[in-house]
Formats: sequence, structure tokens, C-alpha cells
Amino acid sequence: MPETDSPSPGPAEKACRLPRRPTSPGVARQRLRDFLAPFPVGELLLPTGELLVSELVTNAVQHARVPRDRLIHVHFRLTPDDTLRIEVHDADSEKPALREAPASAETGRGLLLVHELAQSWGCSPREGGIGKFVRCHVTPEEAAA
Repeated sequence: MPETDSPSPGPAEKACRLPRRPTSPGVARQRLRDFLAPFPVGELLLPTGELLVSELVTNAVQHARVPRDRLIHVHFRLTPDDTLRIEVHDADSEKPALREAPASAETGRGLLLVHELAQSWGCSPREGGIGKFVRCHVTPEEAAA
């Protein structure tokens, strides 16, 4: 019997739209798990990726000054060099600011976590649309650190 190539693990990108609800960060984490499951590097990228997508979606839910019915767009891409790119789009054009939260604060450290754990991150206006997107990159090396 001739050898056959193993099937491709699936598309290297996936997008979803989520409502601005407190449950959306959990849904985004599940969508990331589903996206990374077929890829050998997925298990390594998942812990950091889940934390970062959760923080970015939480920021969009809590801080975007837009009508409640506006959706959050989440996009995942795995590059050929195994870098995970996470984008979270919302309709608010105000860029997030990296700030220091008091030690006693229970919130306010989301972007600091993104800054510290991602290989890189940034924010840009949405092309051809209203609002912005925040992106971060997770590499196997950063995820293992």
C-alpha cells in the first residue's frame, strides 16, 4: 500500500464575532483551543495564547465606548514559523494605554500581561472601518519562558 501524506491540520487562520458580554472571554478561549488543537505547536502556544486573548477580549467588553450591540471581532492566525497572531477588533477608536495598577487593585493589569508575555503587541486603526484592533504575537519560545 503506498504511503500518503498526512492531512493538513486545518486552516492556518480563523475568525469569529462575539457579543460584548462578560461570557465572551471564555468563548474566545474555547475558540482558540479549537483553532490550535490540530497543530503540533498548539499545546505549547495555548496557555499564553488563552491568557492573552482573554485579556484583550475583556478589555474590549469592559472599555470600548460603543453601543452594546456592536460585536467584537477576534482573529487567530498561525504563521509558518509557528507564531500565533491574535487580533481583537472593536468599534471604539481610542487606543488602550499601558498603565500601572496599584498593588491592591484587582483589575487593571491586562495590557501589562500582554506587554510582558507576548513577543510583541500593538494597536492600529481598523482599515476601512470604525474602531481599532489590538494584536499580539506569541511564539513557542515566549510561551515556554
